[in-house]
Amino acid sequence: MYKNILPALVLGLSALLSAASVHAEDQKAEQFHIRGSIVAYSGSSLTVKTREGETVDVTLADGWKLASVANAAVTDIKPGDFVGIASLPREGGGDGALEVLIFPPAMKGAGEGSYGWDLKPNSSMTNATVADAVKGVDGRTVTVSYHGKEKKIAIPDGTPVVTIAPATKDDLVAGAVVFIPAEKAASGPLAHQVLVGKNGVVPPM
Repeated sequence: MYKNILPALVLGLSALLSAASVHAEDQKAEQFHIRGSIVAYSGSSLTVKTREGETVDVTLADGWKLASVANAAVTDIKPGDFVGIASLPREGGGDGALEVLIFPPAMKGAGEGSYGWDLKPNSSMTNATVADAVKGVDGRTVTVSYHGKEKKIAIPDGTPVVTIAPATKDDLVAGAVVFIPAEKAASGPLAHQVLVGKNGVVPPM
């Protein structure tokens, strides 16, 4: 299934979850994330009602890339997989996952690292390779490695687990949920990538 879409996805979406890993002083444009539902789509413009209730017009850059997410399971996470895990610190220590994205093999290494994330206050995003995955009493705990470091993250039962899937512009319908890494431009938000939910699957990141 990924044979035809992966070259474009790797080029266009390798930075999908890595924008926050780039220090502000190194960025050419300030980047932020738009999460919400599509109001309208037309050519190079996407109108979105954000989760904060604001309606924004997003300009789609030349050559912009589109993908969706498909449901996966915590049991799909295997040693050697490259994953993106949004998490929060747990009261008892360590981190607890808010969501998990299993990258297709060709996207291994995209945005590797652990850095602040804006899914929830105090959340972080860790893009890393699974060193081991152990089933525990409360869901699954994975040990991931990045840049020579290791981090243990608990994945409670019910945590959304997804992977990258194909999408077409026909999926950009009113009401569809999107996740958009955008740049702040003079004319408003500018996007090079869009991740859209379809078939009832919502981009959880």
